Amino acid sequence: MTKADRRVVITGMGIISPIGCSAESLWQSAEQGTSGIGPLTRVPPDHLNTGVAAEVSDFTGSIDDFGELEKTTKRSVKKGLKLMCREIQMGVAAAQLCLTDSRLSPEVYDPHRFGTMFGSDYIITEPAEFNRSIRHCLDDDHQFDPERWGEHGIGQIDPLWLLKYLPNMPASHVAIYNDLRGPSNSITVREASANLAVGEAATIIQRDIADYMLVGATGSRIHLLRTLHVVLQEQMVDADDPRYGGEPRCTSRPFDLDRSGMVLGEGAGSLVVESLDVAESRGAEILGEVVGHASTSVANPQGVADYHQAFRNVLTGVLRSANISPAEVGHVNAHGLSSVRCDREEAQAIRDVLGDQVPVLSLKGHMGNMGAGGGLVELNASLLCMRHGRLFKALNYDTPDPDCPINVVNVDGVDPGDLFINLSISMQGQASAVAVRRFS
Repeated sequence: MTKADRRVVITGMGIISPIGCSAESLWQSAEQGTSGIGPLTRVPPDHLNTGVAAEVSDFTGSIDDFGELEKTTKRSVKKGLKLMCREIQMGVAAAQLCLTDSRLSPEVYDPHRFGTMFGSDYIITEPAEFNRSIRHCLDDDHQFDPERWGEHGIGQIDPLWLLKYLPNMPASHVAIYNDLRGPSNSITVREASANLAVGEAATIIQRDIADYMLVGATGSRIHLLRTLHVVLQEQMVDADDPRYGGEPRCTSRPFDLDRSGMVLGEGAGSLVVESLDVAESRGAEILGEVVGHASTSVANPQGVADYHQAFRNVLTGVLRSANISPAEVGHVNAHGLSSVRCDREEAQAIRDVLGDQVPVLSLKGHMGNMGAGGGLVELNASLLCMRHGRLFKALNYDTPDPDCPINVVNVDGVDPGDLFINLSISMQGQASAVAVRRFS
């Protein structure tokens, strides 16, 4: 079977998000205009320039968050929780929920033909991991003495601490728990990671290296150190802007004239993709077909991202990959960061390549920027729109920005069409896109 012949379809989804940890709850929240944004509680906001975030309050990291598990798997996951930071826990939970949704069991598949592909951000250690070591290096004046580190400090670190934060661990955990012995890889390109993971997984199946791939992505902007990095590097929302009336839910406003920056978020998403022939042979419910993917990176010599050119390149590339015309695109699930420049340049690229009439969906108004995890949650949201036959309205899109001349969905009942493009980009200008068609 040639690459052109082997079709890749989606047969399961898993979601951990600020507006729901299941397909049903995500859909209801999105359609009802529910916001997952509230006061920032997981990080002390006192010395930050933002005090709002989209936290996944429904996710506690307990074994119950991982869905229905076979007894042995449940015992293994529960034992492994102590070796996972929150970011990795969310990723593993989304993947396990996805496997359950796909109705795949070891009796159905050859484990050597089932692989894993995970996207993530760079994952940072919690400072508390070093508390005990630092206390053993204090001098009589309670000041840190670096000369004591080798003899008194380093030995106090938990020998397994690094396993809690390695970005390849979500794929490793999931493969071990479910005995998935096929190709495995981890992609760490921040927000672009999710679409890249889907594209790579589809390519592996098309090349007949695997029949099934469990694809996931997890990310967070809510972390003692990571939050500090973000607020120093990116345009954050001014939550005290009087236009928002002191309401956190009003702060993330993709493509709206009154947007002032992104909102911190966290979450994870997952998909099962498999060859059409094996999906049909087991009677799987097919949610969509992956028909194209593309990636690009554009920045100037000083390292400043050119969002406009990156989005143009990746949109042109995904149309070519899917062998489709702009007229065939039913809707675009935009990155929609809610920053002034990124939204403007993304909108102009969408108009340049697809025109100004294609419906544009945006989810970050509901749940902020979840980093790598956002791309897969957003892709899942578009699959749900196709399932229900309508798009949900963009939250907080009240005043169109003339510099964003696109058709952002702001009314009920818009047809999602038979094909959508999912867009993501990192602050460094790494863009990615996936095209998914309604299965027929």
